[in-house]
Parts: sequence; C-alpha cells; structure tokens
Amino acid sequence: MLRYHAAYYLRKGQDNMVVAEILDFPGVFSQGFDLPDARLMIADALTDIAQMYLEEGRSLPVPNPDASAPDADLVELLPLTVEVGAAKP
Repeated sequence: MLRYHAAYYLRKGQDNMVVAEILDFPGVFSQGFDLPDARLMIADALTDIAQMYLEEGRSLPVPNPDASAPDADLVELLPLTVEVGAAKP
C-alpha cells in the first residue's frame, strides 16, 4: 500500500479554511471547514488524481519518506486506495 504525506495548514481566523496538500504527489491540494473535513477532502482528491494518473497510463509518484513541510501545522501519512480497472460511472 502506498502512503503519502498529507500536510495541513490550520485556519488562523474564523473565516479561513483548513488547507491540505499531499507533499509527495504534486498537484494534490484541497481544503475543508475543519481538520476532519480537510482530511476527508484531501483523501478524496488523492484518490481522484491517482485514478486519473492510472487511467492515463501514467505512473504514480513514489512516496518520499523524507517529505516535510516546516510551515505545516500537522503532517501525517495518508494511505492511497485505488481500484485498478474500476468501471466508469
């Protein structure tokens, strides 16, 4: 199972969203109203982008064990689950 590093940038004011990015999978970003919501949203974004890569015949990025984000409030490993050959809706 591939596990990527998810970084979370917690809101600093009442109107700000929690921003999330996958550090070792370029281009995967999302946001949520709070940390639990941001966790769900970034997991969905990671799955969707990974599925797109596979459908296009592209290789998935290799997780970087040294990925870090010094300015992030939280970094955690996020497992990737994709279905190979899944039927399109």
